[in-house]
Amino acid sequence: MQKPIVNYETLLKITKAISVLRDPDEIVLVTVEGVSSSLQVKGCALFLLNPKHDKLELAGSYGLSEEYLNKGPVNALRSLPGALKDRQPVAIYDVTDDPRIQYPQAAVKEGIASILSVPISTARKLIGCMRVYTADPWEFTLNDVNFVQSVAQLVGMALELCRVNRGLKESIDILKTMRDPSLLKSKRRTPYEGVPKSFSPDAIPEAGS
Repeated sequence: MQKPIVNYETLLKITKAISVLRDPDEIVLVTVEGVSSSLQVKGCALFLLNPKHDKLELAGSYGLSEEYLNKGPVNALRSLPGALKDRQPVAIYDVTDDPRIQYPQAAVKEGIASILSVPISTARKLIGCMRVYTADPWEFTLNDVNFVQSVAQLVGMALELCRVNRGLKESIDILKTMRDPSLLKSKRRTPYEGVPKSFSPDAIPEAGS
C-alpha cells in the first residue's frame, strides 16, 4: 500500500468540520472517518478513559466491525499502556508479535496488521486516546504520527469546549428559571417577614448561654 502524504489541507478540512459541530458524537465520528480517509488505512477509533475502572470506553469508530469492537473490555493498563501512562505515541508494527496488544487474536481475525495509538489530552488532563489501524504492516513515519497527534489534540479541545458550553448553557437555563416571574412564588417576602418585630427579655439568650 502506498502511503499518502498528509498535508496541511487535509488537517484544515478536519479542523473546519470539527469547528462547526457542537455535538460530541458528531465530532468523534467526523474525526475518525477523516483520519481513516486521509491516511487511507483500515480504520480509526477514539476511546475515552474511565479512570475509576482503568478502562478505555469506545466513543466512536470507523472501518471496524462490530465483532471486533465488542471483543471485550479494553484495559488501559494492558492495551498499549504507553500511550496513556507516558502520554507518548505508541506504534505497533506487528500485532501478532507484541505483548502490548491485549487482544492479538481478535486483531488478526479483524485483518489488522499494525496499530498507532496517541493520547488525547485537555490542558493537563488525559481523557483518552485515538488509534489508527492498518490492514498491511505499516512503519508509521514521523509525518503520520504528527498528523494523528494534531488531530487528537484538536478533538480533545473540541470535546472540552462541548463540555464547557453544555455546562454554561445549563447554568444560563437555571438563571432564566430563577428570573422567570411566572415561576416565582405569588407572595413576595419582605425583609422582615417571619422575623419577630421585638423580643421579650426572656426570649433573648444571655451571652455565653
